[in-house]
Amino acid sequence: MTFHRIATVGLAVVLAVAGSLGVARAENKTVPAAKVNVNTATVQQLEELPGVGPALAARIVEYRQKSGGFKSTQELLNVKGIGEKSLQKPQPHVTVGEGTARAASAR
Repeated sequence: MTFHRIATVGLAVVLAVAGSLGVARAENKTVPAAKVNVNTATVQQLEELPGVGPALAARIVEYRQKSGGFKSTQELLNVKGIGEKSLQKPQPHVTVGEGTARAASAR
């Protein structure tokens, strides 16, 4: 093998390992102990949801403030960055009703 080919294969292996570690970390995110009320949750509480990072959590809060709140969890589709597929991860862990406003925080 030439040096170029060895370097290319080495780089591919490094990128594959680094990418799989990132996916593993994202999948190991613990789910909230209680449903998170998207109408009252803080950015930090929203970040505990699977598939929700800091930027998306901030957009959820911003949308909630501008629209006056969510009437259903399906309304999360109106938030930029949330589509049908990406809604599947957090949807089982969210509510718009009262009584389950906070997520149990393990942090």
